[in-house]
Amino acid sequence: MSKATMGRARFKIQRRLGVELPGLGKAGALERKPYPPGQHGSKRKKLSDYSIRMLEKQKIIFHYGLREAQLRHYVRRAKRSHEEKSWVDSLVMTLERRIDNIVFRLNFAPSMAAAKQMVRHGHVLVNGKKITMPGVPVKAGDKISLTVKGLQSGNYLQAKARPRMVSPSFLVKNTESGHEAGVMVSKPDPKDIPFQFDGQLLTEYYWKV
Repeated sequence: MSKATMGRARFKIQRRLGVELPGLGKAGALERKPYPPGQHGSKRKKLSDYSIRMLEKQKIIFHYGLREAQLRHYVRRAKRSHEEKSWVDSLVMTLERRIDNIVFRLNFAPSMAAAKQMVRHGHVLVNGKKITMPGVPVKAGDKISLTVKGLQSGNYLQAKARPRMVSPSFLVKNTESGHEAGVMVSKPDPKDIPFQFDGQLLTEYYWKV
């Protein structure tokens, strides 16, 4: 699939869901056509309750770049061990702590897919140790930086030229020897999720899981 085709697909996903998903790396999807693909003007197909809940679930899948099986695993784990007011809050905090998400939210990568690629290629360090698994959780106090190759990668240079995100309060960026690094200074807050999201709809979708 060409880059142009992939770009159009990411636009269609966001238009179908009716929300900008920063993780897809394609801004402006709703500016010119704020309605689902295949529809015109303000006409919208009436959705069933199930479809509305499913769309909320898909926001999580597409933004964080997860497979359905991965998300179900996270949901089950959040339901078993959540310490927050709801298991959805615990789920969001867990996803926000993933190293691929941290790389993206520090503006070290232009999209979540690019962040995953940088991690898998060994371009990301946590406390000076190379990390190659995108799902590794980052803890409060951890330092996140890039290798020399990471700082020279096209993904990093693109992100630096066109920052996509305002770093959330749980991350602080600093510069060491002229190179950017980040520190997780606290746990993420459920409100840090960077797109419009209704946790109750996700609760209803996964009530049997």
